[in-house]
Amino acid sequence: MPAKTILGHPRGLAFLVFAESWERFSFYGMQALLVLYMDQQLFLPGHINHVAGFPPFRAAIESVYGHLSPAALASAVFGIYAGGVYLTPLAGGLIADRLLGRTRTVTIGALLMAAGHFLMAFEAAFLLALACLLVGVGCFKGNIATQVGELYRPDAPRRADAFQIYQLGIAIAVIFSPLICGTLGQKVAWHWGFGAAGVGMVLGLGVYLSGLRFLPPERRGGHAGPRKHLAPGEGKTILVLVALLPALVLAMIGNQEIYNAYIIWGNTHYDLEVFGQSMPVTWLISLDAALGAIVLLAVIAGWRWWERTHAPVREITKLTLGAFTMAIASAILALASLFEEASGRKIGLAWALAFHIVNSIGFSNLFPVGLALFSRAAPRAVAGLMIGVFYLHLFVGNMVVGWLGGLLEVTPPVRFWLLHAALICGGGCLMLLLRAAFGRQLAPTVDPEAGSV
Repeated sequence: MPAKTILGHPRGLAFLVFAESWERFSFYGMQALLVLYMDQQLFLPGHINHVAGFPPFRAAIESVYGHLSPAALASAVFGIYAGGVYLTPLAGGLIADRLLGRTRTVTIGALLMAAGHFLMAFEAAFLLALACLLVGVGCFKGNIATQVGELYRPDAPRRADAFQIYQLGIAIAVIFSPLICGTLGQKVAWHWGFGAAGVGMVLGLGVYLSGLRFLPPERRGGHAGPRKHLAPGEGKTILVLVALLPALVLAMIGNQEIYNAYIIWGNTHYDLEVFGQSMPVTWLISLDAALGAIVLLAVIAGWRWWERTHAPVREITKLTLGAFTMAIASAILALASLFEEASGRKIGLAWALAFHIVNSIGFSNLFPVGLALFSRAAPRAVAGLMIGVFYLHLFVGNMVVGWLGGLLEVTPPVRFWLLHAALICGGGCLMLLLRAAFGRQLAPTVDPEAGSV
């Protein structure tokens, strides 16, 4: 194993974290602009007719959702795109497991994503750009996460730490991407923001290729090798992991709404005046990421302290705590909306701060821990595929968010955010049931005298 150089982790982790950070810089920079770009320019008369192939695409969407206003159409398209980027990792995992190996698949994905970001500069190429991004993320995202897991033995005590560090790198990237891409897009021109995202993707590919010698080995030629088969009992583990997906879908709804209806709602309802200047609403995503990075560090340190002084805590327990915490975050937005109704004044940014802190606490115990759980528990024969299965909860969740976002036009804000809180709470209740029924099935092998929570 390569020499340990960062916090006791393999050297390859640093290259994977920095490569994924640049990829997320590009992804979230573009995503911060996407729904605003569609709502405020692309889907308006004089622009929408320039998009190649859009009439049949819109007809297909409206055959499912019904007739949509430009704002609701933007939300639906965003939901389809944001969900699709978590569906295509299934195909990307299969391609890497069975055909090309992870290194080649990740490289192809990075090239497609760079092309997609640069194509966003042209209105006519909008659908082609989204297609390149969907396929590119599918090849890149699941496989680079799998490579993080492959740096460690299945019983390595710092696997969950590695994925939280991995998530921390993403959080840091998301701090800067809306500040750079969002500001360029809103203050200069939309296509400048998208172009900056493309530059970030090229940098991510460069970092990844420069660290290949430190990554988990593959067979010469990049092929994944002979087909592996499931061992006895591994099929049951797969079923339990799949059963966890509906709970993850519900738990993540509030977080995924941040990039969709929350931005539209915040642009109208928050008081965005800061020191006499109007703050771009996309900066709220940077705020979320900055707080997320700080909170994630605190959560990592907190769990390390707890597990040194108490019994180890199972991943399913952390997931359950994360879900209920995220429900509280959406309830905070409902309270803020109630305050706005009662006072007649716009919502102060202190409410945004409270929402993002609480949501980040929940997210830190949900997404990276869930990724670590799937990486550890998934049978080696289908490791890449099961990471793709994990991302399915974000596919379905974003599709639900795309529909929920359309309700913002016709639903009072208090009721809109309470609906989110109730759905997330439902996800937490499902996790409690799964913890009771299958907690031992999902638990890692530990010293029987140590116990676990």
